[in-house]
Amino acid sequence: MIIESAEHADLTTPFGTMRTYVLRPKAPGRYPGIVLYSEIFQVTGPVWRIAQWIAGHGYIVAVPEIFHELEDGPGVVLAYDGPGAERGNAHKITKELASYDADSRAALDFLAGHEACTGELGVFGICIGGHLAFRAAMNPDVRAGVCFYATDIHTRSLGKGRNDDTLDRMGEIGGEVLMIWGRQDPHIPLEGRQLIHAAMEDAGVDFTWHEVNGQHAFIRDEGPRYDPELADQCLRLALGLFHRRLGPGDRAD
Repeated sequence: MIIESAEHADLTTPFGTMRTYVLRPKAPGRYPGIVLYSEIFQVTGPVWRIAQWIAGHGYIVAVPEIFHELEDGPGVVLAYDGPGAERGNAHKITKELASYDADSRAALDFLAGHEACTGELGVFGICIGGHLAFRAAMNPDVRAGVCFYATDIHTRSLGKGRNDDTLDRMGEIGGEVLMIWGRQDPHIPLEGRQLIHAAMEDAGVDFTWHEVNGQHAFIRDEGPRYDPELADQCLRLALGLFHRRLGPGDRAD
């Protein structure tokens, strides 16, 4: 589908205004909604292209700026370099955990009320965004979640104080979750993946688990760790989950 990508919304949250970019099919009709959570670098070119890809398959996609209250206004994109990573990682543990959760609720409510959305909601995230998507899936109206190499779940280290409760709240997930990991990812070693898997089993989460021979950021189409074949395979898995759990929408033509 040809997509429309010029729209954005400035959403009100308890922690400040959150710029959120909106991509959707150009064809009239209503479509399931996906909140897409970025890496620590915010809405970079690779994140934008993934959002376009999802939207082009029949979804309205909202991409919030995850560090909106910590940057000087909207539109800030951190570089894929040492200083960019240092700044993003500092933001990750400066931002309040409650702010991450409030942001998710604001983005979900925005999509649910959008004229182009059916009200069927899913989430998708990469790296820190994978963790944010996982937490967002704890909202009862989220029917499907896709988490690519979700960082910091096993270490309980998301947010200010580095003491998140994600492992304890897994039982709140009511939809289906797809977890995708790179076996060569140093940020989530085997022991961490095993801890998360066991916790999800114990909590009775409805999930599918894939481990692939890929490095951290293997779906990012910039940099030396990009694996196009793996990225394509795993994005297709995500699309399959969304199609199955969220429905086709009701395109007018």
